Amino acid sequence: MNSTNSLPDWAYAYGGAQSQGLIRKTSDDFIVNEIQSFELSGTGEHAFLLIEKCSENTDYVARLLARFAGVRQRDVSYAGLKDRHARTRQWFSVWLPGKPDPDWEALNSETIKVLQATRHSKKLKRGSLAGNQFIIRVCDWTGDTQVLELQLQTIKKQGVPNYFGAQRFGHEGANIAKALALFSGEKVSRNLRSIYLSAARSYIFNHILSKRVTNKIWNQALVGDVLMFDNSHSFFKAETLDESILQRVEKLDAHPTAVLWGKGDSQTCAEVALLEQQVVDQFDDIAKGLCAFGVEQDRRTLRSHIQELQWQFIDNSTLELSFTLNPGCYATALLREIVQVK
Repeated sequence: MNSTNSLPDWAYAYGGAQSQGLIRKTSDDFIVNEIQSFELSGTGEHAFLLIEKCSENTDYVARLLARFAGVRQRDVSYAGLKDRHARTRQWFSVWLPGKPDPDWEALNSETIKVLQATRHSKKLKRGSLAGNQFIIRVCDWTGDTQVLELQLQTIKKQGVPNYFGAQRFGHEGANIAKALALFSGEKVSRNLRSIYLSAARSYIFNHILSKRVTNKIWNQALVGDVLMFDNSHSFFKAETLDESILQRVEKLDAHPTAVLWGKGDSQTCAEVALLEQQVVDQFDDIAKGLCAFGVEQDRRTLRSHIQELQWQFIDNSTLELSFTLNPGCYATALLREIVQVK
């Protein structure tokens, strides 16, 4: 593979962005609220904190909590990373066995605020959230409102390609080159290694998805597909297609998937297995590197279900979108389909 510090313009499902605007003109133009997936008991060794942060990244807040509570960094957990250039609300857990809570309110600052503190018996694990709710304002918007309306109505019914966002790959896609350097023997910290490995397998996934978007089969079940239920990691093979499977896919109850490359046998068969292998073969150095580092193969849905999608114009040039996404899905996958960032 000839790697460059840039990302390809992966295929668009709805003709590409037909309007322009500014995203994140201020942090308050991009609001993310984490949706908890379980009830907190109020007792236990783990302090759970709902924190609102602005212009700070998740890892920084986790390190801050560890120092403040006098615990190891690995004793602080969170369900997922949240945007730095945004106003976000997310949960953290801090393991405090036999220890009282410190004065969490002393953490409050212009960029960090503790909104709620309680206890629970288990730590917060990665991915253990029901989803994320977004409120996004596109400022200085210009375009054809009728075209925008048509695109959004279609997205509401059909979803969008579930691409990993550009932030996954670092500035101008530099994490791919860094992953290749890692595979060639460069030493990096454990945290950076995880980031580069995730970027590498996401890169292959996005290429598979882009190929299916180009072929107009990204939101259709094919013979040989592995289908995953909406907002679940449970999946099943579609060795044949019947009416119930086709209806599930049409209603967004289930989605076709693509491989997150790593060790293990492909779950797909027939034309789907061939399509995926053709793309993997294009990035043989990345694929072999992932396997050499012991990354296990997994699956990810090709489609992001945009739930509770609503939109309105605050004024003639400010578009406001609100919607909910399943865990691991990117708001930028929706935005790229409708708005070209100025």
